[in-house]
Order: sequence, then structure tokens, then C-alpha cells
Amino acid sequence: MTQQYVRVLTIAGSDSGGGAGIQADLKTFAALGCYGMSAITALTAQNTQGVTAIHAAPADFLAAQIDAVMGDIGAHAVKVGMLHAPEIVRTVAAAIDRHAMAPVVLDPVMVSATGAPLIEPPAAQALVRELFPRAALVTPNLDEAALLLGHPITQADALESAAQALIDQGARAVLLKGGHLPGDEVLDVLAIAGQPPLRMLDARIATRNLHGAGCTLSSAVAAHLALGLALPDAVRAARQYVRAALIAGAPVCTGHGVGPLDHGFAPRPMVLRERR
Repeated sequence: MTQQYVRVLTIAGSDSGGGAGIQADLKTFAALGCYGMSAITALTAQNTQGVTAIHAAPADFLAAQIDAVMGDIGAHAVKVGMLHAPEIVRTVAAAIDRHAMAPVVLDPVMVSATGAPLIEPPAAQALVRELFPRAALVTPNLDEAALLLGHPITQADALESAAQALIDQGARAVLLKGGHLPGDEVLDVLAIAGQPPLRMLDARIATRNLHGAGCTLSSAVAAHLALGLALPDAVRAARQYVRAALIAGAPVCTGHGVGPLDHGFAPRPMVLRERR
């Protein structure tokens, strides 16, 4: 019987500094035993100190990348990251339908870890309209959720209602990440439509090396879904992976700003399945 890798596609922007975006996604897939593929939405000139330029991929070329991968290799799961313009959002939505891609994990990347804007305002509206209903999970941080909801989230006890508000906008499930709130603990809330919310609380990790943590988390969820875990278990496993990567990377100095995680702290062998 012919075997095949467990495969995950990332549709996102490229980070020339290697800590976030496509580069973080592919490192995460490989570390978790999955074969990673990519469709690049934009090139960024970026390092640990910030983003200095963005060069967008044309929508038809993005569609060609996705079609090339899905028409030949296929994917067990898809992660969607930086989509900077409405036409790019529509292109991805059409590709999801065209290739019946599922499950899809949407990381609504809007602001970099250094504060640089990464999305046009109309694209945020298109994300909600076009991709929220198509995604198995949406993974905003508090800054992104504030942009989507139109108001800041400043208290931990507001996370559940904010996550539900995003469900009300059309998301099927939301992992609202509370790491931007102060305190010695970090609370994330997983809300799944029609189910009670799940609170996930951990001690805060002391590190400045947080660049790409959100990209890594969404990619790890997609990888664990591809490996066959149910959504709550995939989220828990992804959070454990990111926490371990943060701890492993905390003492390392990379660049002069916000450094990356250690994605390869404990790589797993590639997972194989029988080809059907």
C-alpha cells in the first residue's frame, strides 16, 4: 500500500526574518510531523525590529499557487494568515470552495508584534463576511478582536463575551487569546458555537521572544487537526507546543528586537498515512 505524508497548507505572508508568517508555519508543521506547503499572499521586508516594506502578490498568482498545490498534492488541513486586501480575501474564499478545503484555521493577522499594520481596513470586513463562515476556527489576539468588534478588551472577564460576539459575527469557533492583558497568568477562551466556552489558563512565560507566537499557534492547531485530533484537543495540544517553544527560545538572542520562538525544540518524525 502506498503511503503519504500528513499534509498542511499555509496561505499567508512571508516574513524575511524567519520568525513569523509562512516561515513560522512551515517550521511548525515540520516540527509536528507534517508536510508543509505554502501559498504566499505577500512578501514583507521584516526583522525582529519591525516591518519596513510589504509587496503584495497579485490575486491571480495567489490562486495559481493554491491550485497548483491542491490540484496535485492536496491537504489534510489549511492555515490562513495574512490577507492584506479584500480581493485577496475573496480569492482565498473562492479557493476554499473550489477545492473543498477543510478544516481551515483562520488567523486574522492585522498587526505585527512590533505594532506595524498588516491589513487594509476593508479587508477586515471581508474577512468576517467571506472567511468566518468557512473556517473551523478563528484565532484572534486582543488587538485583532478589538478591531473586529470595534472596542477594546481590557479585562479577563470580558473574554468570554467577546468570543461570543465573534461567534455572533459568523464564526463557527473562536480561540480568543488573552496574552496581551497584564498579569502573571494568561487566559485564552475557546468558544464553539452552541457549546459552553472553555477557559484555558497558564502561568505567563517570562520572555521577550514572542515574534510569530500567534502564527505558530494557529499553525499548530491546523497540524493537530490534520493529525486527527478533535478541535478542543487540537487547541490544547497546540498551546502546549507553543508554550514549550517559548520556554526553549526564551534565553536565545536573535536580532535586536522581538525574537522568535524555538520551533524545533523537539521535532517529531513525519507522520504517514495510507494513500487512498
